[in-house]
Amino acid sequence: MDDLDVGRHLPVSEQVFLILLALTGEAMHGYGMLLAIEERTGGRVRLGTGTLYSAIKRLRADGLVEEAPTPTASEDPRRKYYRLSRLGLGVVRAEADRHARLADLARAEGLLRT
Repeated sequence: MDDLDVGRHLPVSEQVFLILLALTGEAMHGYGMLLAIEERTGGRVRLGTGTLYSAIKRLRADGLVEEAPTPTASEDPRRKYYRLSRLGLGVVRAEADRHARLADLARAEGLLRT
């Protein structure tokens, strides 16, 4: 993976960024992603299941997300787990860096507190 591979996926929408961010720690199933996104945004973003699974389908087709093995035998076998691919991790890191640079610019203009 090189910077050109990452760069062609940028920028990403807020929803895609939040999905990728939810997958940075560990593999998750769809409902877990929905809960993580809602919690991390303080309830500001609540994705519908159709929106989530459409996004996952696109992210898988683009090679950013892949299906992961079910973590434990006690899990419902119908539940699919997903994780970031190496490319997906590069994209979410680059997007986070892009947001940080934008926040720095806003901070320099006195629009954000430090």
